[in-house]
Amino acid sequence: MPCCSIIIPAYNAITYLPETLESLLNQTFTDFEVLIVDDGSYDNIIDWAAEIKDPRVRFFSQNNKGVSAARNLGIKQAKGEYIAFLDADDLWESTKLEKQLQLLKNNPSLGLVHTEMLVIDEQSKSLGRKFTSNVEGDALKRLLERNTIVTSSVIVRHSCLQAVGNFDENLTSSEDWELWVRIASRYFIAQIKEPLVYYRQHANNTTKNWQMLEQDLSSIEQVFQSVPQELSYLKQRTYAYANIYLAWKALETGYCEQAAYFRNQSINHYFNILFCANFIRLSLAIALLQIFGNDGFSRIKSMIYTVRRRCSTVKL
Repeated sequence: MPCCSIIIPAYNAITYLPETLESLLNQTFTDFEVLIVDDGSYDNIIDWAAEIKDPRVRFFSQNNKGVSAARNLGIKQAKGEYIAFLDADDLWESTKLEKQLQLLKNNPSLGLVHTEMLVIDEQSKSLGRKFTSNVEGDALKRLLERNTIVTSSVIVRHSCLQAVGNFDENLTSSEDWELWVRIASRYFIAQIKEPLVYYRQHANNTTKNWQMLEQDLSSIEQVFQSVPQELSYLKQRTYAYANIYLAWKALETGYCEQAAYFRNQSINHYFNILFCANFIRLSLAIALLQIFGNDGFSRIKSMIYTVRRRCSTVKL
């Protein structure tokens, strides 16, 4: 039986999937299986999968049911003591599995371990943007405020999922956050302070679709139904941070007025967010877009990314 099962949901992801799989097969820890779940793709993923020779890789197909159903099918078929998740366009650093599994094995109280993340572009080049998280230890309160756990960085004990359940297939977004909250309600969480995951930013990222994300703010209500009543005071902060996130996504696609609307909504939910560094950066970005327009704002972002790339020491 493999030690770890790695689940990759795939929907028309053949552009990046071969490189994603390669980053797994190059791991320093090798006792694992890979479960690729085709979620009703219409690209040539089936023909590609038929050519895979590594016996650790298993392939499944289902009708298009969404990423949660695809991950749940992988969990159902998984044989490992630990379950890892990886999106079909992201990459792993070669020591990721080794470092996370060692931490889990040495700390039985941990239910979930995640890592920092580095953003890459369509050519797998670093954009110099690193994301970290304060979600660790008894982390339920921090996780309720906002989700800073990257799904592609997560390894969880299989027994934890058996205890709290799998992904909620009725949610169209925030399904990962909702599951992490259930895990954090019963287990400790740890983070490795290294960017062991490379998150690919490209035009088809579903997390860029702010219109879709706005429609699913109702997931916040569902999450708070499953947590102790004494934590309900955090709900308004959660809405505030969610609106900040939506504002950034609107800004990335050039919707300045919508970004300003979401920013203002965040203040209505939680006034103290005015003093948050992310709120200040957002306000500055909105002002730059208003002054310079979409083209000028894009050039400014391009210059910032160039500087970040040159300053970054990470080699992919």
